Amino acid sequence: MEIAPRLLQSEPMRRCTLDECHAACCLYGVWVDVGRMQEIIHRAAEIAPHMPPQAKNPARWFTEQREADPYLPTGEAVHTRVVEAPAHYGGTACIFLRPDHKCALQVTAEALGEHPWHFKPFYCILHPLDLDETGRVTLDETRLLLEEPASCLRPSEGLHPLKEIFAPELAYLKENWPLP
Repeated sequence: MEIAPRLLQSEPMRRCTLDECHAACCLYGVWVDVGRMQEIIHRAAEIAPHMPPQAKNPARWFTEQREADPYLPTGEAVHTRVVEAPAHYGGTACIFLRPDHKCALQVTAEALGEHPWHFKPFYCILHPLDLDETGRVTLDETRLLLEEPASCLRPSEGLHPLKEIFAPELAYLKENWPLP
């Protein structure tokens, strides 16, 4: 995994917390590697108890939408179902978002003694980081991220190294998601 030079900079930002954003990033669902989707479906009996009450049926967890994605192990992604969520930012949410603003996939992994991101889709772990045109991990334009009320980043008084802000994600991705 290679990081873009942008992540070597220091900027006046800090991370968000669930108490501040209520998982606003889950607004539109996420693209999931087909292999990860198959693992999630295979482990549905362990995941379903942690799902919101109206979302326990694994047949409804993913859409039929598929898309080629060269950054995923199988090269193909499927989209999580997006459901109406009037209390959530924007009025919709990924089907895996629970009323307590936690991801059912992460809660399940923790309950099973796994790393919290064991079941999480690549793009959930990556967010708010992104991939540049050459596949390097980077961060989108800061001003836009900090102006968005539901952003995963917040303004900060002092400068903080981006590589340190995102150290957990970078370490996990390096070990578990080797990028080309």
